[in-house]
Amino acid sequence: MMPLKKKRRIQIILIAAVALVFSTVLIGYAMRDGINFFRSPSQIVTEAPSPSEVFRIGGLVEAGSLVRGQGETVTFRVTDCSVSIPVTYTGLLPDLFAENESMVGTGTYADGTFTATEVLAKHDENYMPKEVSESLQAQGVDPATAQHSYDCKGTVPGQETAGS
Repeated sequence: MMPLKKKRRIQIILIAAVALVFSTVLIGYAMRDGINFFRSPSQIVTEAPSPSEVFRIGGLVEAGSLVRGQGETVTFRVTDCSVSIPVTYTGLLPDLFAENESMVGTGTYADGTFTATEVLAKHDENYMPKEVSESLQAQGVDPATAQHSYDCKGTVPGQETAGS
């Protein structure tokens, strides 16, 4: 027969283990709606998410695509220099939001358009979100030359290059 101290110690360890498992499951359940996966425009075209799935899209705001509608509605296209996706957003855009600059948006994708509920822009002229940078590098584009006043080929739009 086991001594009483040993039984009590085993019971405490089992109760603590059950409490730990229960709290982990509870935390995971509470966070399931707060986790948003990142997708590049190429990934969205390759494997379209369900219309109810909330996720993050990132890339460069395509030059010449920014259209301000009536009120606070704005449409633009986000690109990873391979594919571009139309985006609709109703709200105030960040001050640093501009064409040829990186952005990350949260929302849903349905009927070929990403409807953003939140749009984030870079916080200074040298910053690019890690996910956007990796997405551009996957397309064979240098992120440093793709943003600012350059198109995805690293050339200034409207200027001819030698040999063109």
